[in-house]
Amino acid sequence: MSPSERGGRRPHSYHHGNLKEVLLEAARKLIEQYGPAGFSLTEAARLAGVSPAAPYRHFRDRDALLAEVARSGFERFAARLDMAWNNGVPTPLSAFENLGRAYLAFARDEPASYTVMFETGILPGEDGKTLPAAERAFDVLQQAAAALCRQLPEAERPPLKLMSLHIWAISHGIASLFAQGNFQARKVPMSPEDILESAMLVYLKGLGMHSASRISYRLDGDFARFEALLAIDDSAAGRGSVRFRVFIDGSPKYASPTVRGGDPPLPVSV
Repeated sequence: MSPSERGGRRPHSYHHGNLKEVLLEAARKLIEQYGPAGFSLTEAARLAGVSPAAPYRHFRDRDALLAEVARSGFERFAARLDMAWNNGVPTPLSAFENLGRAYLAFARDEPASYTVMFETGILPGEDGKTLPAAERAFDVLQQAAAALCRQLPEAERPPLKLMSLHIWAISHGIASLFAQGNFQARKVPMSPEDILESAMLVYLKGLGMHSASRISYRLDGDFARFEALLAIDDSAAGRGSVRFRVFIDGSPKYASPTVRGGDPPLPVSV
């Protein structure tokens, strides 16, 4: 279908000063309908209700318009992820879960921007450099990964950037497959949020991070030493894992390595 044959409501007429935003709104609508490569700058101008020459006041060509769609999208994306992470409050794990839901929500709410940001190869930064907003979005993932890694002994922590890339890849795959309007068509018996949560739990468990259950014991009295053997009961049939911590007056004094089902008892002496 040629641009002249396509219908579509104009977002609204522009006045002096908001031409750029109206063109971006028109571009996002056209991307949702026809894909990033399925429209011209002239067609965006027509949908925006301006002359064919008007877009050139802000964009040299259609790729420049798409680059701005990506740049503005990354700004909103980074802000949404940062708000969801909230500096790891109330806990790193719950904030991490909020971060995953925010990732999927952005892909669902802004499919046009998300597509241009990740699937077109358009580089919105100057001279092909990484866009600062994209770096901020990735930095939020790295903050989350760093907070989660603090559960592990330093020698067992994975490379932070690599872990962040793993998290991003899993999130992007689920967003692309299930969260961009085609979820119902695939008839998957789980929501995208449930799929992402279970995938992350499996991934974090493989790294030795555990959070499904936490049991605390308080010992009252004047003790000079605490000793114990730490192991998982045989009834677990070799499954599961546990980490043990000792706090004295609220300060951590001991953290065990991860003990998994089938491991020999670990002596603890503090």
